[in-house]
Amino acid sequence: MSMHGAGYILRALKLVFIAIALAGCASDIMKNYVGQPVESVILDYGPPIAVVDLGQGERAYQWRKVSTNAVSGTSSGEVRHTKHGTVYEETETPGYIERQECFYTFYARASGGRWFVTNFRQPKLECE
Repeated sequence: MSMHGAGYILRALKLVFIAIALAGCASDIMKNYVGQPVESVILDYGPPIAVVDLGQGERAYQWRKVSTNAVSGTSSGEVRHTKHGTVYEETETPGYIERQECFYTFYARASGGRWFVTNFRQPKLECE
């Protein structure tokens, strides 16, 4: 396996371990809002991007978060001996900007003229 392939595998494993370490974080935070008025979420995260009337005194409130991450490029080289002499082969992987869009949805029910969080929709795994 070339150095380039090993670097890619190590980077992929690192991302998997980070995802496992963070799993449940968003859900744990969202769980803390169940039973609270929707204003609590609004005070912490700003206004929702959408409010959907579900009928029968129920609504869904949705927040959107977009995050970006700069992933640096890599460069590696390998000296190879051929029948024509020694050759140095360099492999470069360009950097890029990673963009992640996540939606967080709370369900609420009307009570006494206010809306109270009753449940939430599980975020996508990569948004946990």
